[in-house]
Amino acid sequence: MEPLNWQQARAEMLLDPTVINLNTGSFGPLPRSVFARVTQLRQELAAEPMNFLLRTAPPLLWQARSRLAEFVGTTPQRLVFTANVTTAINLVASSLRLAAPGDILLSDHEYGAMHWCWERAAQRQGLTIRTFPLPIDPDDPEEIVQAAIRAMTPRTRLLFFSHVLSPTGMVLPARELCAAARARGILTVVDGAHALAMVPLHLDALGCDFYGSNCHKWLLAPTGSGFLYLGAGQEDRLQPLQVSWGWQHEHTRRDEPDEFGSTPRIRFLEFEGTRDPSPWLAVPEALAFQERLGWQAIRGRMEELGCHVRQRLGQDQRLKLATPTHPALHGSLTAFHLPTSTDPQILRRRLWEGHRIEAPIIERPYGLLLRVSTHFYNTCEEIDRLVQALPDLLN
Repeated sequence: MEPLNWQQARAEMLLDPTVINLNTGSFGPLPRSVFARVTQLRQELAAEPMNFLLRTAPPLLWQARSRLAEFVGTTPQRLVFTANVTTAINLVASSLRLAAPGDILLSDHEYGAMHWCWERAAQRQGLTIRTFPLPIDPDDPEEIVQAAIRAMTPRTRLLFFSHVLSPTGMVLPARELCAAARARGILTVVDGAHALAMVPLHLDALGCDFYGSNCHKWLLAPTGSGFLYLGAGQEDRLQPLQVSWGWQHEHTRRDEPDEFGSTPRIRFLEFEGTRDPSPWLAVPEALAFQERLGWQAIRGRMEELGCHVRQRLGQDQRLKLATPTHPALHGSLTAFHLPTSTDPQILRRRLWEGHRIEAPIIERPYGLLLRVSTHFYNTCEEIDRLVQALPDLLN
């Protein structure tokens, strides 16, 4: 098989030619085919809302649920569509009831908004938030598992962690962490915001109780598409964020497909009233687009670009790699520690205004990070442009 022409593949993306987009980790741009599909769906909704929402959308919704479920290794009966991972985790944290007194355990690298989400849940239920430190530069995934185990106590009711850490891009050993928690009677909720389409997923084999993710990052689906996965035995532990027509669900055949594109059990959690489902319905085209390129080829290209990031930026002695090099502990987000003298606001402004480079400067308690995303559509030349810009920006 001939190698893919990555320039041709890049041409299938909607990209601003004046911008160097090294930030799929925040938002993914859309392939042209995905934009065309979601636009077509929105035109149908705009032209005849009743027909679209009552007749057209339901079978497409079940198709989208089934396609996504196949990709992430589960059944459609376990997937609740949400607007994003924040909604998914809030659905769990807002309604899951845990025994008090007790602790909710988080790693010390969790996304700020998710930390607040669990703080509120703890306050409401008389629980305590505890964090455990992740190894700074682990050589083996087992170091991470042991750090979590040391933090678990008989008071620990729930473990929350990110499959891929947002600040550094470190990939955590999710399956092993979930197994360690389950062996101690601890529930697991996983923030998979960056994992979908970056690393292979098989949710049923992961052994987690709940898993939320975004489709608008590495999957390159429209903004407004995310999901919550319900692990085995957890199907009836949650309450919807909004009470709507899904509330009065049937008590028989609760997991059979219904006329709404869901199941009675899923609709109970998913239906929030009138909304535009087009982002969800376009997920199959996002999957099809990358399948046409080939997942193995895409991940090989992403790794190749990540290696280029590590090699080129690593030549600057003022930058220290913050993402592990162990193959099991990194994906396509690569972060570097910035000099302590760096002003984050000035650096962000100068990167954008002077060079039109999208690469986030992340502020953490231990210092500043420069994070670089490398999807297949990026180029070595774009990375080199960042490398060429940094010396003047860091002076």
